[in-house]
Amino acid sequence: MAKTIVLGSILCGIAVITGAFGAHGLEALLKEYGRVDTYETAVLYHFIHAIALIIVGIIGFHKENKWLKWAVWSFGLGILLFSGSLYALCLTNIGILGAITPFGGVLFIMGWGFTALGSK
Repeated sequence: MAKTIVLGSILCGIAVITGAFGAHGLEALLKEYGRVDTYETAVLYHFIHAIALIIVGIIGFHKENKWLKWAVWSFGLGILLFSGSLYALCLTNIGILGAITPFGGVLFIMGWGFTALGSK
Protein backbone atom coordinates (compact mmCIF):
# COMPACT_ATOMS: atom_id res chain seq x y z
CA MET A 1 0.00 0.00 0.00
CA ALA A 2 3.03 2.26 -0.22
CA LYS A 3 1.86 3.26 -3.71
CA THR A 4 -1.40 4.46 -2.18
CA ILE A 5 0.51 6.72 0.21
CA VAL A 6 2.53 8.07 -2.73
CA LEU A 7 -0.67 8.67 -4.72
CA GLY A 8 -2.33 10.43 -1.78
CA SER A 9 0.74 12.57 -1.22
CA ILE A 10 0.91 13.59 -4.86
CA LEU A 11 -2.80 14.42 -4.85
CA CYS A 12 -2.32 16.51 -1.69
CA GLY A 13 0.44 18.43 -3.44
CA ILE A 14 -1.82 18.98 -6.44
CA ALA A 15 -4.56 20.21 -4.08
CA VAL A 16 -2.14 22.80 -2.64
CA ILE A 17 -1.17 23.94 -6.13
CA THR A 18 -4.80 24.04 -7.26
CA GLY A 19 -5.88 25.97 -4.18
CA ALA A 20 -3.08 28.51 -4.53
CA PHE A 21 -3.73 28.91 -8.25
CA GLY A 22 -7.42 29.50 -7.53
CA ALA A 23 -6.68 32.05 -4.82
CA HIS A 24 -4.16 33.99 -6.89
CA GLY A 25 -4.27 33.21 -10.60
CA LEU A 26 -7.99 32.57 -11.00
CA GLU A 27 -9.42 34.96 -8.42
CA ALA A 28 -10.85 37.42 -10.97
CA LEU A 29 -12.39 34.69 -13.13
CA LEU A 30 -13.91 32.88 -10.16
CA LYS A 31 -15.42 36.12 -8.90
CA GLU A 32 -16.73 36.99 -12.35
CA TYR A 33 -18.46 33.61 -12.62
CA GLY A 34 -19.57 33.65 -8.97
CA ARG A 35 -17.75 30.38 -8.36
CA VAL A 36 -15.34 31.16 -5.51
CA ASP A 37 -17.28 28.98 -3.03
CA THR A 38 -17.58 26.16 -5.55
CA TYR A 39 -13.84 26.21 -6.21
CA GLU A 40 -13.10 26.18 -2.47
CA THR A 41 -15.41 23.18 -2.05
CA ALA A 42 -13.59 21.35 -4.85
CA VAL A 43 -10.22 21.99 -3.22
CA LEU A 44 -11.48 20.99 0.26
CA TYR A 45 -12.92 17.66 -0.91
CA HIS A 46 -9.81 17.06 -3.03
CA PHE A 47 -7.65 17.53 0.09
CA ILE A 48 -9.80 15.47 2.43
CA HIS A 49 -9.92 12.50 0.09
CA ALA A 50 -6.24 12.69 -0.83
CA ILE A 51 -5.53 12.48 2.91
CA ALA A 52 -8.01 9.59 3.07
CA LEU A 53 -5.84 7.78 0.51
CA ILE A 54 -2.81 8.23 2.76
CA ILE A 55 -4.81 6.84 5.69
CA VAL A 56 -5.96 3.84 3.64
CA GLY A 57 -2.34 3.24 2.64
CA ILE A 58 -1.27 3.23 6.29
CA ILE A 59 -4.10 0.87 7.24
CA GLY A 60 -3.05 -1.34 4.33
CA PHE A 61 0.34 -1.99 5.95
CA HIS A 62 -1.53 -3.78 8.72
CA LYS A 63 -4.51 -5.22 6.83
CA GLU A 64 -4.31 -5.57 3.09
CA ASN A 65 -7.59 -6.71 1.57
CA LYS A 66 -9.99 -6.17 -1.33
CA TRP A 67 -12.04 -3.59 0.58
CA LEU A 68 -9.08 -1.26 0.99
CA LYS A 69 -8.24 -1.64 -2.69
CA TRP A 70 -11.83 -0.68 -3.53
CA ALA A 71 -11.50 2.31 -1.18
CA VAL A 72 -8.42 3.48 -3.08
CA TRP A 73 -10.26 3.30 -6.39
CA SER A 74 -13.34 4.99 -4.95
CA PHE A 75 -11.42 7.88 -3.42
CA GLY A 76 -9.24 8.35 -6.51
CA LEU A 77 -12.13 8.32 -8.97
CA GLY A 78 -14.19 10.39 -6.55
CA ILE A 79 -11.56 13.12 -6.59
CA LEU A 80 -11.50 13.02 -10.37
CA LEU A 81 -15.27 13.19 -10.77
CA PHE A 82 -16.24 15.38 -7.81
CA SER A 83 -13.42 17.89 -7.64
CA GLY A 84 -12.53 17.58 -11.31
CA SER A 85 -16.05 18.41 -12.45
CA LEU A 86 -16.22 21.36 -10.05
CA TYR A 87 -12.84 22.66 -11.25
CA ALA A 88 -14.05 22.39 -14.84
CA LEU A 89 -17.34 24.09 -13.94
CA CYS A 90 -15.48 26.95 -12.28
CA LEU A 91 -13.15 27.47 -15.22
CA THR A 92 -15.75 27.23 -17.98
CA ASN A 93 -18.98 28.26 -16.21
CA ILE A 94 -20.74 25.45 -18.10
CA GLY A 95 -23.44 24.50 -15.62
CA ILE A 96 -24.08 20.96 -16.94
CA LEU A 97 -20.66 19.93 -15.62
CA GLY A 98 -22.19 20.10 -12.15
CA ALA A 99 -24.29 17.06 -13.08
CA ILE A 100 -21.15 14.89 -12.86
CA THR A 101 -20.31 16.00 -9.31
CA PRO A 102 -22.81 13.76 -7.44
CA PHE A 103 -21.24 10.65 -8.98
CA GLY A 104 -17.97 11.65 -7.35
CA GLY A 105 -19.82 12.21 -4.08
CA VAL A 106 -21.26 8.70 -4.24
CA LEU A 107 -17.75 7.35 -4.83
CA PHE A 108 -16.53 9.23 -1.75
CA ILE A 109 -19.29 7.67 0.34
CA MET A 110 -18.45 4.23 -1.05
CA GLY A 111 -14.76 4.82 -0.29
CA TRP A 112 -15.50 5.52 3.36
CA GLY A 113 -17.68 2.41 3.54
CA PHE A 114 -14.96 0.30 1.94
CA THR A 115 -12.44 1.77 4.36
CA ALA A 116 -14.65 0.74 7.27
CA LEU A 117 -15.08 -2.79 5.91
CA GLY A 118 -11.38 -3.14 5.20
CA SER A 119 -10.35 -1.90 8.63
CA LYS A 120 -12.25 -4.37 10.79
